[in-house]
Amino acid sequence: MDPFVRRLVERLHDPTRPLSRNRHFHTFDTPEGRSALKVSRRLKSLQRDIMSCHKEGRRARFFRQLGVDGETRIELQLERIQGRRVSMLHDAEFELLAQLPGVREALEEALEPAA
Repeated sequence: MDPFVRRLVERLHDPTRPLSRNRHFHTFDTPEGRSALKVSRRLKSLQRDIMSCHKEGRRARFFRQLGVDGETRIELQLERIQGRRVSMLHDAEFELLAQLPGVREALEEALEPAA
């Protein structure tokens, strides 16, 4: 992930120093800015689903695998009543996802053996 895109995503998710999309319109009118907004929306959506699974008492499992292009991919399986959501993330995206409130704890619980 481009370091500039990563920094924009971090700033979009930082509640103490939020980055206004309106004030920084020109920043988000670039390919990097649009990419950061897309990644940010995707991670927020995954956070909502992970936290919903956690509140329902279900687990959000993740698996690491080596992709055909040589990059490590992380597969998130969110099992819910009506089905599941599988997302493939790059390492950098997974690190950003884990920084969101509550996500790391929910995923760490998924690693613990079921009692």
